[in-house]
Amino acid sequence: MFTGIVEEIGTVNGIRRGRHSAVLDIRAQTVLTDLKIGDSIAVNGVCLTVTAFDQTGFQADVMHETLNRSALRKLCSGSHVNLERAMPANGRFGGHIVAGHVDGVGTVAEVKRDDTAVWYTIEASPEILHYIVEKGSVAIDGISLTVARVASGSFSISAIPHTVRMTVLAERREGDLVNLENDVIGKYVERLFQPAKEPARTRPITKEFLAEYGF
Repeated sequence: MFTGIVEEIGTVNGIRRGRHSAVLDIRAQTVLTDLKIGDSIAVNGVCLTVTAFDQTGFQADVMHETLNRSALRKLCSGSHVNLERAMPANGRFGGHIVAGHVDGVGTVAEVKRDDTAVWYTIEASPEILHYIVEKGSVAIDGISLTVARVASGSFSISAIPHTVRMTVLAERREGDLVNLENDVIGKYVERLFQPAKEPARTRPITKEFLAEYGF
């Protein structure tokens, strides 16, 4: 689980591509603190598992499903990526609940300055826009952001200079692909309110039932 508050910008040292997978080698510094094999790190909003690391960076496997559903497939040697370690239980919750499970990709349609703020308009599929609400939360490349506007086929966010400067938003231009993760709470609430396709089969509560389960 993550918060969408990016800790540092890492650099892709190299990518070993297989037929349906890849291994990322990422140069980093801050996220290496207390790092262990098997730890989770969000790379541009995608939760990846650390498989190796040293004093200069770490490696992580990227499976077929992840490459298909995210913009990680566009990375190359030298690409910059947002990095965030999993949220500690005793830490501050500065963003919103980010699972690191990308729902899909969007396309930067417009980048526009408004005094000190920078507006980014992102085109996305109807499946993703279904969960986008004005003043709600969305993760763009793993960055926790607030939706400022929603339109037909797109939504917009207004980023403060600090957020732009400390993340790869500074490098995003029109036509670039970005990873998108909807607010997980909205997805779960909708799912819970959907009627079950099949009625649940339950056993009646009897003395035998209670005895079977230790009561």
